[in-house]
Amino acid sequence: MSDKRQRARVQGSWAKPLHKPQQPTAQDVQSVSGSWKYGPRSFEFHQPADPIREIPAEKLIENAGDYEISQGPTGVSRLRLIPGFLQQEEADWMFSKLLAELPWSQKTNYRMMGDAYEEPRLTCWYGELPYTYSRSTMPANAQWHPVLATLRLAVEKKSGHTFNSLLCNLYRDGKDSIGWHSDSEPSLGPQPVIASLSLGDTRVFSLRKQPLPQDKGDYTYVERIRIPLTHGTLLLMDGCTQTDWQHQVAKEYHDRGPRINLTFRTIYPEPERPSGRFVR
Repeated sequence: MSDKRQRARVQGSWAKPLHKPQQPTAQDVQSVSGSWKYGPRSFEFHQPADPIREIPAEKLIENAGDYEISQGPTGVSRLRLIPGFLQQEEADWMFSKLLAELPWSQKTNYRMMGDAYEEPRLTCWYGELPYTYSRSTMPANAQWHPVLATLRLAVEKKSGHTFNSLLCNLYRDGKDSIGWHSDSEPSLGPQPVIASLSLGDTRVFSLRKQPLPQDKGDYTYVERIRIPLTHGTLLLMDGCTQTDWQHQVAKEYHDRGPRINLTFRTIYPEPERPSGRFVR
């Protein structure tokens, strides 16, 4: 029995033979050469309109020295790293003293839309003027702790700069942190000098360059630097570092002991704001 008759008896009279797909002939292929519908496809490579960009490798700074980290239209950004600014024994005593005696508290900040959040660290402020950042103001406090007054003189002598205020930060463990930011408040003036002294456990201080205008806030391809700040280390930031770079101390997911960071700076009276605007 033929295949056709056998299929009709099994499937019924409605069964129809299957059509085999027809292969294109050489004439068909020739007549539609280059078409995406028939015949062999051809691919043509086009050079990308935008150049291929590589993500820069993160740089590590851990040795003492002066570093010019960037130079651009705004000016030069500089760092100066001084490990061992305080000797071990002296640093140990100061750390214990400040940890126990400074008036540490958790500051409440406000986002753009007014939502309140608590900083993931403890702070206190010293200076004859108040200090406002993240839409929250720390009141003036001219009563410097004796250890802090001594450290201010030592930092001024080493750096060649004078400072009238100090923001103290206590990172209780690896979960405490500070996000990406610049110390660029109007009260700090143009090109502020920040002297940062570390006491306690080592934490990584990271910097990233501000993106180019055409990158529209995308930090993917910016330069990055990491600096492990050890017990008794002094770091100076000056020039355009606060204009052209951001910095952070990120959370760490392994055990870290407490760390105190003392950031000496110079504060100026804040410019008056137009009436009707409220700043927390």
